[in-house]
Amino acid sequence: MLTAANNPANTQTNTNDRPLPMAVLLRLPQTWGAIFAKTLTDPVWFFIADWFPIYLVAKGISLQSGLIAVWIPFIAADLGNFFGGIVSGALIKRGWTVGAARKSIAVFGSIGVLMLIPTIFTVNLYLLTVLFALSTFSFTAYSTIANVLPSDLFYSQSVASVSGLTGSAAGIGTIVAFKLIGYFSDQPHVSATHSFDQIIIVASLVPMVGMFLILWLVRNTEATRQGLVREI
Repeated sequence: MLTAANNPANTQTNTNDRPLPMAVLLRLPQTWGAIFAKTLTDPVWFFIADWFPIYLVAKGISLQSGLIAVWIPFIAADLGNFFGGIVSGALIKRGWTVGAARKSIAVFGSIGVLMLIPTIFTVNLYLLTVLFALSTFSFTAYSTIANVLPSDLFYSQSVASVSGLTGSAAGIGTIVAFKLIGYFSDQPHVSATHSFDQIIIVASLVPMVGMFLILWLVRNTEATRQGLVREI
């Protein structure tokens, strides 16, 4: 369901049965679309997964009383993974192009992640839980699409290379993001209750940036007509 290989709209064949050289891949906007899609989603997820308990404590909520908030957003995230794949697959079956189906989920997901922003205005445990659950559901629907873009865009000979580029960029981005999160949350002039406010706002907006880059970079180009990448 999450690959474009068997999609009837994707019938063109690769003109080269060898992997594209790295120099060629890095000149293609489709490659950078896949890289940015992954790089601008992974750090947000790891922030939520690793820092969410600390965020609750910063709001004065003990982890014991906040146990419900710790697991519900992650169940919502599991459901979001299924949602992203099922809905985009259903849209393709209805005649949407692969690109339009994937992009629609990216738009939906990036808007849903904005539900992180209202969390800075409340310390109500149940409202926090609902907002984070909506955000994680939307986020993982989006990230599912980010993960599958290499196989949507490239032929099998180059999928591993592009996936390696996206994974490496996402790993570096996560390291940098965590360093910055730690630095800004430890600033002495920031009160304990609101130490994550700016970080939460940035985390909610970063996927939106990734979505706009997907809309811009993931498109049919001359490389598509040359058979270097799949039609999207």
